Amino acid sequence: MKFKPLKDRVFVSYSEEAEKTQGGLYIPDAAKEKPQKGKVEGIGDEVKSLKVGEIVLFDKYSGSKITMEGTEYLILKEEDILGVLTA
Repeated sequence: MKFKPLKDRVFVSYSEEAEKTQGGLYIPDAAKEKPQKGKVEGIGDEVKSLKVGEIVLFDKYSGSKITMEGTEYLILKEEDILGVLTA
């Protein structure tokens, strides 16, 4: 299944890694913060500053979370992207 974002939207994949304290305790999902880094999987026609495949940082509480074929994605507005990570 493919997804094409509209207008100024950005389609981002991310993974939630299991968080564990130094003492070995796992942090429950309800207490975790949303990831702030992901890979651009698709962009709308009005997005000019990003390319598919780039790794981006975004606001902690931005976007709409969806699940497709067992993978979690975010649909964000371009303005919610804080920047692009480069090597």
